[in-house]
Amino acid sequence: MPDRSNPSSELAGYPVRAAAERLGIPTATLRSWTRRYNVGPQPERPGRHRLYTEADIAVLTRMVELIKAGATPAGAAVTARGPALPLGDKVALLTAAFALESRSVCALLESHLRDYGVIDTWERLCRPAFADIVARQLGGEGCVDVEHLLSWCITAALHRAAPPPSVPPIPLVLACTSGETHALPVEVLRAALAERGVGAHMLGPDVPTAALGDTLARLTGPAAVLLWSQQEATALTSALRSCADAGATVYVAGPGWDTLILPGVATRIATLEEAVERFA
Repeated sequence: MPDRSNPSSELAGYPVRAAAERLGIPTATLRSWTRRYNVGPQPERPGRHRLYTEADIAVLTRMVELIKAGATPAGAAVTARGPALPLGDKVALLTAAFALESRSVCALLESHLRDYGVIDTWERLCRPAFADIVARQLGGEGCVDVEHLLSWCITAALHRAAPPPSVPPIPLVLACTSGETHALPVEVLRAALAERGVGAHMLGPDVPTAALGDTLARLTGPAAVLLWSQQEATALTSALRSCADAGATVYVAGPGWDTLILPGVATRIATLEEAVERFA
């Protein structure tokens, strides 16, 4: 019997079952990856049956390795198909976002996070992308939906790329003040700290002042609290004093605090890098 395990020419290849056996994955999984992530035989190849070539197998092998190392299938596919996403390549990100391709947006973000880390992804990719979206809004283009989709995708990618580690010996609480719904910068800080093995208690957006007191009462020993405010209307000095009265060390961040004269109980943090350096 002839040996059918190796393709006899550049155009020959493996049927899906043989390729799946070689990769050690179910046939259904391989079919799903080919359909969802565009890895494997391309429609324009000649021949009635779409066969997996050695080049396809190499890409898929890399994809399997990345998934075993903790990557999502979508992110692994982006990385395995070609070179790493260039640092700060907002064109590809914005193209996917304006097409409302949330899967592609998340895959691009996860790839960038793996290659460059949380801080560079935020400062050199996400913030410039948001700046472009805002500029288009000011020019009259209706793209608030794109801004919201990108925000959601960034949060989702951060949760996958930097899951919460154990909390630090001195508990750190991250929260937006009451009425403040812009929680993405706090999500970024949480992920940047998690990337360095530092945990935090993340309370998210619109946290009532009374709830901050409840949280601090649940913690044993001294705690640090960072309060984010995006706008002056949500920069509540009452929240600062409540946390300080509960014995916490209080930090504030965000443009909402910029015009306020802070009470002596609070320390202002100006940048993401400063926050990470202080808490990590």
